Amino acid sequence: MVFSQIRFLFILLVLMLFAANISRAETISYVRYQTEAGPRFGILNGDQIAELSAGLFPVSEKTGKRISVEEVRLLPPTDARKVFAVGMNFASHIASSSSQPPPLFLKLPSSLIGSGEEIVLPKDASNVHFEGELVLIIGKRAKNISEEDVEDYIFGLTAGNDLSERNWQGQDLQWMRAKASDGFGPVGPVLVTGLDPNNLLLTTRLNGEIVQQENTQNMIHKPAKVVSYLSRYFTLEPGDMIFMGTPGRTKSLKDSDVIEVTIEGIGTLSNRVSR
Repeated sequence: MVFSQIRFLFILLVLMLFAANISRAETISYVRYQTEAGPRFGILNGDQIAELSAGLFPVSEKTGKRISVEEVRLLPPTDARKVFAVGMNFASHIASSSSQPPPLFLKLPSSLIGSGEEIVLPKDASNVHFEGELVLIIGKRAKNISEEDVEDYIFGLTAGNDLSERNWQGQDLQWMRAKASDGFGPVGPVLVTGLDPNNLLLTTRLNGEIVQQENTQNMIHKPAKVVSYLSRYFTLEPGDMIFMGTPGRTKSLKDSDVIEVTIEGIGTLSNRVSR
């Protein structure tokens, strides 16, 4: 009887380890980085990048060339043509009704910067807050898709920081200046495939101190709902990004602050504030 129990536990452990290895094998981290010849894509493994011959949509072949991630400047993971964002998506921040359409706004592609780049604030920006967020990246053209089919259209995930000038949010007709000024959309450092966007721990640190921490399972408007809804009105293209909202409280940033957004399975997006 004891031997049978030990044998059962051993088999169960082997199956668990096998499942964990499969899960890891399905997760791939892509990076986009600057070279003398222009932006390139690659697969990140440890501290080494395996260069790809072309882009991600579809994923191109490896060239055989490898380079250390320490030797390159990371760019936003894709060259997004459209950048959408969901507001009021966590009750811990500001809640919206789950029975209503998701509250949406636009950020400009020109607001995007990569991990490690400085956030250079406009001189008259006096109340800029961090907003750590999960970011969806679309993998193929999507128009009028159902919620059931959305999973096939999300290529991967990255971390984002939806910087927001609170004074301008209240003053301006739209949130264009408050949310989409140059540098107000840090994203990265990697684009990861194979993760479930509905169950990831998001942690934001300001100068090393945790200031936001919550699981994405608490999102009011889930990725399937958001992507399907957007596709009714906009044709989503490969590389387009969707910021999924921030949890908890935020606060104003000052010169030389370092803001880090860490998402389970993705890594840490880090940027320093500069004036």
